[in-house]
Formats: sequence, structure tokens, C-alpha cells
Amino acid sequence: MTDAKSIEEVNQWLKANNIDDIECMVADVAGIARGKSMPRQKFIDDIQTRSLRLPETLFGMTVHGDFALNDDMQETEQDIILVPDLTTICKTPWQSEPTASVICASEYEDGTPVHFAPREILQKVIKLYHDEGWQPIVAPEFEFYLLEKQETVTADPRPPVGMSGRRDVGTSPYSIDSLDEFASYFDDIYNACEDQNIDVDTLIHEGGQGQYEFNVIHGDALKVADQSFLFKRIIRQVALHHEMFASFMASPYPETFGSAMHIHQSVVDLQTGKNIFSKDDGSDTPLFTSYIGGLQKHLSNCLPLLAPYVNSYIRFGSGWSCPTNTHWGRENRSVGLRVPSGAPESRRIENRIAGSDVNPYLAIAASLACGYIGMKEGVKASAEFKGSAYEARGRALPRHYLDGLKNFGNSDAMKEIFGAEFIRTYIQVKEMEYDDYANYLSPWEKKYLMLHV
Repeated sequence: MTDAKSIEEVNQWLKANNIDDIECMVADVAGIARGKSMPRQKFIDDIQTRSLRLPETLFGMTVHGDFALNDDMQETEQDIILVPDLTTICKTPWQSEPTASVICASEYEDGTPVHFAPREILQKVIKLYHDEGWQPIVAPEFEFYLLEKQETVTADPRPPVGMSGRRDVGTSPYSIDSLDEFASYFDDIYNACEDQNIDVDTLIHEGGQGQYEFNVIHGDALKVADQSFLFKRIIRQVALHHEMFASFMASPYPETFGSAMHIHQSVVDLQTGKNIFSKDDGSDTPLFTSYIGGLQKHLSNCLPLLAPYVNSYIRFGSGWSCPTNTHWGRENRSVGLRVPSGAPESRRIENRIAGSDVNPYLAIAASLACGYIGMKEGVKASAEFKGSAYEARGRALPRHYLDGLKNFGNSDAMKEIFGAEFIRTYIQVKEMEYDDYANYLSPWEKKYLMLHV
């Protein structure tokens, strides 16, 4: 993302980098990049005339391509205006010709934000913080799998062949040799992140075969969400150039480790920059415990934004480093809400519930919304949980996809934050995806029912 702030500065930057193709993007509810690609002069002209348009229904699209049409999002498919956020323009390094990408805001004709747009939903939540004099800070960790490139996505996934000519076998968390197997791929990831001004730091090999994790450096919630949206695209696109697939599916191998997007979150005072979770003596503030209390009280009501697919719940059932509770504890990875150790100025809460299959804008918005409600209402957190919480009673999350949707639709607190229009449309999208999923034979049905009943 450049420092350009004016159309003329952007035009000069594009010319200086010989860029004549620009991808104008928004994230749909699944977090998939949607938009238009256009020549440089067309891009400049459309910004000046507010002529970059797409139908509103792109935010009511299911992951399999159907549309949720209702009283809030009608068959007339009215246009919305995409307004490029010029601070996000960056190179798209994997394209064969010099290309740039830019993330767009979504507006109606009168300039108001589109009710259903994920980026605008997050901005709405951030504004609630700003109105209180607070700035939310987040840092996501992304787990994903590298997979062998196959002709059909319905084939059983398997790890790709590395530099040694072998596949990853067994579990090798934190293995440096496993990172070396795909060193050229990871070099290209770091280079692409530099081109797109994405602040990543550590890379590790996770527990699954071909499973890895990148950490995005903490920062302003919207900026980090934009980086996360771009980062997932980088991981997939660069993998294709290395003859592999990359998957952020929550559970591509149901029998082993799932992939999470852990969200570290803190809040600073807008004027002083001080972390409002810590007192001067280093102890916890009441706002810190109320933030945790809000997460405990409301995360189960917005779970569809953290676990958006049936497969997300398979990850919950794996039992591999995946808490399904809203207990909290210090340095305890068995709880859904972990408080990492560190200096008082870095005090934060790690939400370990979200899967890597989420839309980053919506997952971050959900977590921040719950914490905001907790602080505003002074919600009391439970006592710190000590020991393993995997088999603990109480504070369990919904264990079924449809139960999560029901909670989301019935929550007045979520309607007040996200808007009833967004929630109705989001639930309809997810119900349509579930209905489509239910029309397919599962491996279990083929194995146990086909020839036995």
C-alpha cells in the first residue's frame, strides 16, 4: 500500500511502475475477492466520475454462486459504487504483466456505506471504539495447508512433494527442515508481502502434514484486516505458481489438526496510545476483564462469523489444539480466550475459536464487537480457568452449524451492532449453502449405507 493520497499521485505511481492493469476489489461475505480489472486510464476516469459499479447482490452471494434475494436485497440488483481506497493500492507481483490491486469501499449513490459489505461492517464496529476514544489493535495468526496440485478439487487432498522429493509425513510441529522443503515458495511469499506492504513476521511448521502458520504484525484493525484479505490471496496465488494448492479450509484432514485464525486483540487510548487493559502498576484494568466478559457472553451469538461452514465444525470436533469453549486463562491454549504472557503495554486477549476459513473483516468485527459490548456494559468475566479446559463443563460453544445460525439470528445485541439487514441476508446465504451441502453424498454414507442398509 503506497503513501499516495491523491488521484494524481496514484496516476504517477502507476506510470512510474509501468502498470496499466488495475484490479479493483472488495471482499464478499466469504472473503473471496470480487471486482473488476481495467486499464489505468479507465481506472483514473472511473474514480473521478464515481463510475466504478457492481450489483449490490455480490454481498448476498453463496460460496457456490447462488444469490440470497430478500426484502433487503432485491431481484432488481441495484448498483453500488466501489470507491478505491487509494492508501491500499499495491503491486500484484504474481501477474505476468505489471499489475496493481486496490481495495474498494462500497457505497450507495448518496454516499452511505453498503449495509452488507464486510469491510464496512468492520468500519462500523471500529467507529464505536473511536466514539469512546479507543483504538482497537489486532494481530491475526493464519494456519493453512499446502496441497499437491490435482486435476479435481474433489480428489482426496495430500501433501505436496518438497525439495527432497518426499512428502511431509507424520506430525512435525516447528520443524525447520520442513520449512526448508519449500524455501523457494516461502521466499516468494515474503517478497509478495513486501510488494503489498503486508507486515508478516514469524513462519512455523504446524502439526499437520504440509501445515504452516504465518503471523501478521499487530496494528490498526482495518489496516490489518485489509492485509489479511490480501495475504490469503497471496498464499493461494503464489502456491499456484509453485504447482501447488494452498487451503485455508478449517479441516481438510478431519482426522488431524485443523487450521485456525487466532485473533490477538488489545485496545489503546486514542490520545495517549496507552493500552487500556493495563494499569500503571501492570495489573489488569476493569476494562480488560469486562472485555473478556463480553467475549464470553456474546461469542456464541456470532459464531457463524467465526465458523462459517459445516466443515468449520469438523475442526471443532478434532480436539487438536482447538478449544470449543469461552473459558479464559493465562498461557493456556486449551481455553477459547487465552491471555499470552508479556509486558503490561502488550496485554491482549487471543481469540482461539475462529477458523482460517473466515472472512477476516467479519471475524475481526465479531470479536471486537463482543469485547466492545463487554466494556460498555461492564460484563463480569468468569474466574480464570486453570488446567485443561478441553473436557471442562460449561461455557461450551454451539456444536452444530444450524444452532450457531439460530443464535446469531436471535441476538438483539448482534442486530444492534451489525444491523438486522446484514444478519438476515448472511443467515440466508449460510442456509442456502447448508441446503446445497446436504444434497451431496458424504464419504460416511457411501462407506456405511451404500451396501449395508
